[in-house]
Amino acid sequence: MDSNSLYAFEKFGDTVFRAVFNSIGNYAEAEDITQEVFLKLHQNPQNFSDENHMKAWLLRVAFNKCKDFRKSFRFRKQCSFDDVDENMLCVEFTSDEKSLLAEISSLPEKYSSVIYLYYYEKYSVKEIAEILKKNENTVSSLLRRARIKLKDILEEEWI
Repeated sequence: MDSNSLYAFEKFGDTVFRAVFNSIGNYAEAEDITQEVFLKLHQNPQNFSDENHMKAWLLRVAFNKCKDFRKSFRFRKQCSFDDVDENMLCVEFTSDEKSLLAEISSLPEKYSSVIYLYYYEKYSVKEIAEILKKNENTVSSLLRRARIKLKDILEEEWI
């Protein structure tokens, strides 16, 4: 691994893994996809203007690979958030947080990715649009629809 990809992995490996795991909900597949993201960087070195640019590129590649994975046959075999030890994710979750993450990952990818980037990675709508290569208005609409869908799901659970 060259020094740029090694640095990127050390700096953003956990971030990319958490984003992928949140998107697909399968620990083993998230590890594989994360590895593919950094392999792509190694095979196709990029010139980044700064660390934020590098992180955004890595997340864009990660979400694109998640999208490809969701289209694949392997996507049908998944473990749930309850099957994963939080220590593996380098984050401890309360049972409510695990439940919320499970619900977010159950949303269609176009919604789960914007929710994750907005609330967990703290990106603005403009930055999400750049990462996902979508129009800002589209991202705003996706975020609004995702919130509505998530609210409906959570309200059903509380009834």
